[in-house]
Amino acid sequence: MYKRKIEEILKKWKANSNRFPLVIKGCRQCGKTFSVVNFARSNYKYVVYMDFFNNPEYKDIFNGSLDVDRICLRISSLVPGAKIVANETCFVFDEIQDCPKARMSLKFFKIDGRYDVICTGSLLGVNGYRSSNMNKDDENTPLPVGYETIIDMYPMDFEEWLWANGISKPTLDYLRDCFDSKEPVDEAIHNRMRQLMLQYVIVGGMPRAVNAFFETNNYQEVQIVQRGIVDEYKSDMIKYAPSQDKPRIRECFESIPKQLSRENKKFSYSVVRAGGRGRDYVGSLQWIEDAGIIRRCYNLEITELPLDGNAIYDQFKVYMADTGLFVSMLEEGTAWAIEQGNLLSYKGAIFENLVADILGKAGRKLYYFRKDSGLEVDFVIRYCDKCTLLECKASSGNVKSAKTILQHPEKYHVYDAIKLGDYNIGHTGQFVTLPIYMAFML
Repeated sequence: MYKRKIEEILKKWKANSNRFPLVIKGCRQCGKTFSVVNFARSNYKYVVYMDFFNNPEYKDIFNGSLDVDRICLRISSLVPGAKIVANETCFVFDEIQDCPKARMSLKFFKIDGRYDVICTGSLLGVNGYRSSNMNKDDENTPLPVGYETIIDMYPMDFEEWLWANGISKPTLDYLRDCFDSKEPVDEAIHNRMRQLMLQYVIVGGMPRAVNAFFETNNYQEVQIVQRGIVDEYKSDMIKYAPSQDKPRIRECFESIPKQLSRENKKFSYSVVRAGGRGRDYVGSLQWIEDAGIIRRCYNLEITELPLDGNAIYDQFKVYMADTGLFVSMLEEGTAWAIEQGNLLSYKGAIFENLVADILGKAGRKLYYFRKDSGLEVDFVIRYCDKCTLLECKASSGNVKSAKTILQHPEKYHVYDAIKLGDYNIGHTGQFVTLPIYMAFML
């Protein structure tokens, strides 16, 4: 059992007297079910757990009237051991995307007010995906707009990984003091953090992969788990995606390592398939993003706040949402090479994906800056309420573009840059250098 940040969100939700039914959405295998069930059992006298993916017969409970008393009567009849007591019972609806009518019932649970409901969904996307075997009635079921609270959950982030490795609060407080004061980190602590960061690159944040690492200390065992998760994603593409998009979704997904290996990492549909065009694949890529598997990083027209308003939405890079899954998609031996530092040209892609992982799991949207003139900066972020350049260099690396931008504030309106890499804290002019493991503190 690992400490997860979702625990505090769940506590705050329960403390709100006017709470709505809660929907926790995120990619498969990120720990949603375990966290929700553990919270429910710790905070309610009775918990009724219903998994619509593994028990499709539970969907019959929501056919007909959605009156809460009727639903409770059906649950008592069909769910073994269900104990339902007003104000003492929490319902957990797992994989709710497989039962749209159960999600619609959240409106009636909220209006009734006697029971709390927490749901999990792996493929809810924007409007909720429907599996290929759903009937027309299910497909046309409306969403309970205005009667649910939706929270995103991600695989374990780097800070949660540190907690799992026993890094204590005093150590984290010390690192934050170093970060704030821009003083170098003690060498022994610095080296330990570097080691943990490299392990995180390989293992990532999927709880099953983390378990495999702690139980076996063997990267091959970790990658067996990770590849199993990737295979589950591909199965979801068959089950949930529209029939005409199934092969294109898989092609987009499997092209990601090749996309990031290019010097210009801008996503190109011609890399997906020779002669590929955006109009053929744009919906397929959106499906993978809505499933929580990837994140897009948009190019900026200009380096000014607000970043969202200056994004170029047809120019983007694509990163895997979890760095461990990304590494598992690469060839055998990559994990060993990461620890040995023998990645050559591919090192940039892996460490860029690491930074995208850390920023994305903090809830940030991702942006970069590239011009045909050759200027290119890995990431651009809002930091201390300023537009700030963020360069990710696995070692020393070239930051010529960032220096050029900083030399022309009258044109680019940028005055600060941060360089993340395999070194300790430093400060030179407008550049702050940080060890890459401190990216989660930004």
